[in-house]
Amino acid sequence: MQITDILAQMGGLQSIARELGVSESQVQSGAAALAPAILGGLKKQTQSSGLDGLGGLLGQLGGGGLLDQVLSPQATDVSQGNEVLGQIFGSKDVSRTVAQNAATQTGLDPSLLKKMLPMLAMLVAGYIAKQGASSAQPGQDSGGLGGLLGGLLGGQRGGAASGGLASMLDLNGDGNPLDDILQMAGKALR
Repeated sequence: MQITDILAQMGGLQSIARELGVSESQVQSGAAALAPAILGGLKKQTQSSGLDGLGGLLGQLGGGGLLDQVLSPQATDVSQGNEVLGQIFGSKDVSRTVAQNAATQTGLDPSLLKKMLPMLAMLVAGYIAKQGASSAQPGQDSGGLGGLLGGLLGGQRGGAASGGLASMLDLNGDGNPLDDILQMAGKALR
């Protein structure tokens, strides 16, 4: 199952649609285009700091509370979502590039996707934090994060194979479009 399906079942995509005043189908389309980059960024975090580091980072950023904030009926404070994006992408320029590329793929307004991105990052990070905590074994800090993240990335990769944004952006074919997005953003800044 893909992360966007899971988030839709939990009511996360509906919450974003309600808060932004757009249709659920627009949010679904945007989320499908943005999620591979978010998951790729989280995967990149595990490469540098391991699963324990990712679990610790997610906890510092708000853990499962990130998910709860977006699901609540109150307006979402996206500052924590922007912190998540800052950690996984490194700069606002990468976030802008991700949103622009998703706009090209979906036909949605880039400004809408820029508003969605931190909320979606909160949903994904919060979901992973909650699932990792609920599947943690005694004596294992990272719990089931490895299997969970691997499964979510595998589900997204299946979607990317059919010609999605992730496969379009994954120029070097390593299964992670984030390194290629970072390179594109770096070139755009020169």
